Amino acid sequence: MTEISTYTSYVAIGDSFTEGLEDRAPAAGYRGWADRLAEHLAAAGPGLQYANLAVRGRLLRQIVDEQVPRAVELRPDLITFAGGGNDLLRPGADPDALAVVFDGAVRRLRATGAEVLVFTGFDTRDVPVLRRIRGKAAMFNLHLRAIADRHDCHLVDLWSMRPLLDPRAWAEDRLHMSPEGHRRVGLAACEALGVPVTGDWRDPWPPAPSVDWLTSRRSDLRWARAYLLPWIQRRLRGRSSGDEVVAKRPDLLPL
Repeated sequence: MTEISTYTSYVAIGDSFTEGLEDRAPAAGYRGWADRLAEHLAAAGPGLQYANLAVRGRLLRQIVDEQVPRAVELRPDLITFAGGGNDLLRPGADPDALAVVFDGAVRRLRATGAEVLVFTGFDTRDVPVLRRIRGKAAMFNLHLRAIADRHDCHLVDLWSMRPLLDPRAWAEDRLHMSPEGHRRVGLAACEALGVPVTGDWRDPWPPAPSVDWLTSRRSDLRWARAYLLPWIQRRLRGRSSGDEVVAKRPDLLPL
């Protein structure tokens, strides 16, 4: 693999995970693990140029049709690719069919000579509603690991990152990571690429106050009203949270 000091350009493609929801940037918009990774890469090799094409709500086919051609056009040294999670949330999702689409996209990206870093999905065992797709997510992850191996890609196995099972790794909507969750994923990405960093994504969380059963159930109800029901309503209307959103960094630019 290429030495980290030779990375002069980096393009991130994907959905809300890569766009950076809910890791608010100091000025405006979102930061997220990809921005954090770019910062680490720039520290290791000054002069890095970075583009982030990810848009929230995008399905895998949309990422492949809209973002992969642009990533190929930009011809960076490094591309990170995460997608398919929004597809798995939909009834009738087929992990095998998604894997075929993902594999074809990785083949196109690797053909440019870029190194590619891919991500498995998270373990949803402790998330209400989402735990129902855990089996499909696990099957898709098996495909993703095989794809990464077949095309000689770097891999971040989010499923095996036990610290991300802590509720504090997640925002209030339970669909997007908290700033600390994004920080840990950024560190895991650095580890997969061999980028030296200060800090370890495995660091234990500080003790958390205990929560009784009734308080937890009330929290679940508030979450359902505030986030789950609006999400269902958008699906029924054929709407997406990213319908009016464009990529936050469409061009390769210095940080």
